[in-house]
Amino acid sequence: MRKLIMLIVLALAVTGVAMAQVNPCAPGGASFPCMGTTPTAPAAGTLPTGLSSNSFNVALGQDVLGAHNGYGRGCVMCHAPHGGAMGNGGGTGASSDTSNGSTALWGENLQPLYSQSVQINTGYTVSLPAAPLSSNPSSNSGATTVILCLSCHDGSITRPAMMQGQTVEELPIVGGTAPTLFGLTPGNSALTYINEHPVGSSATISPGTSHNWDGSGGGTSTTKLTMGPNWINFATNDYPASFWYTYAKNGGASGAAGFPLASFTGTVNAVTCTTCHNQHSMTVYQGGNDTNYPTMFFIKGEYMPSTGGNSVAQFCRNCHGGESNEMSGLSVPTT
Repeated sequence: MRKLIMLIVLALAVTGVAMAQVNPCAPGGASFPCMGTTPTAPAAGTLPTGLSSNSFNVALGQDVLGAHNGYGRGCVMCHAPHGGAMGNGGGTGASSDTSNGSTALWGENLQPLYSQSVQINTGYTVSLPAAPLSSNPSSNSGATTVILCLSCHDGSITRPAMMQGQTVEELPIVGGTAPTLFGLTPGNSALTYINEHPVGSSATISPGTSHNWDGSGGGTSTTKLTMGPNWINFATNDYPASFWYTYAKNGGASGAAGFPLASFTGTVNAVTCTTCHNQHSMTVYQGGNDTNYPTMFFIKGEYMPSTGGNSVAQFCRNCHGGESNEMSGLSVPTT
């Protein structure tokens, strides 16, 4: 009887070892295809607030690149030091793109996106650059930014590089995650993103409506961005976590370091992806007052949802200031 029990135990142990050796990311594995282990998001509503950038990163246990660290793949998730998109596994079509990697050492395949027309929200169209991309980044910097971002974030006609289609961060307070592949988001389709914030030459900063500010902007390349007295007080003096504050501290002129808006073939002061996002820092925003602020989702500003807080509202009011406390004559509460 003892021998029988010993044989059963031994058989179970051998079976367990054999099962443990199966690679779940290999063809036939339970989790195939795999692209890494998704980091565990903090519990909803429990994100630390009021912390220094370093202690905030330590609390999250991750590199400042966050999700763009590519589960450990690092900078080459987007950039390719050698060989362009083909050298970075760019896939079909990348080998025929002779301008591959010429801009920002970009390592993702742009071939499906060249010269495409992208509809973002209703009435906002972005004409993506044609190949070679290196010929027009300076005159059409906003569209260049869009095509680079979509090479990962479209997810429909482009290869969704190392992405699983949802944020690694859990939405604070309400829980759950947000989609990261626009072309696969419900309501959207390939290159038609109805449920996204507008970008492009029509997404300009303009005065005179309840949602915008008391300055002027948009128009042609000769139009200068100007701010009215209320906006100067709110955005460039009283609110150091604002990207306008950073802009003002860096000279306050189009083209200055920290300028949050973009050029689209002659139209200036328009919104592009990097107006609101810093793709290199998911958890920390470095403000123009040499202070680091905690943030989420690569947001370019203090962005820390918490019960009773309003840093998220204040970030949106960077541009939608007509609905801010300050523009309504209230100085309290601020961020």
